[in-house]
Amino acid sequence: MGKRTLIIYVVITLFVCIFAVMSGYSQEDVTTVEDSAFEEKMRPTVQFLHDEHNEAAGLEECDVCHHVYKDGEKIEDESSEETECSECHTLNKGDNPLSLVKVYHLQCKGCHQKEKAGPIMCSECHPR
Repeated sequence: MGKRTLIIYVVITLFVCIFAVMSGYSQEDVTTVEDSAFEEKMRPTVQFLHDEHNEAAGLEECDVCHHVYKDGEKIEDESSEETECSECHTLNKGDNPLSLVKVYHLQCKGCHQKEKAGPIMCSECHPR
């Protein structure tokens, strides 16, 4: 391989790397679904474009996803956006019939199945 060919490969590689880094930083609204209770993750964290998702799903009210219950009844027009799910739902399956992992799946996957839209397979939300 000649010196000129090597330089061309290096330049192309640099451009690809710069493009990859820049495109990652340009997606400012890319967030992840996080909860401090998940210290050790079995799968990668879910990437979630909050505003884009809500617009596509036609969601205008926060309490559709960020619900509040009292005595087993959903409180209408009350939202829990500033609260982690783990404040009400535990990570241990035995402590709560709606364990933390289960509520995430019921909330997200359950809605996707009901609406026949959105990802439902593990790897669609948890890419490797």
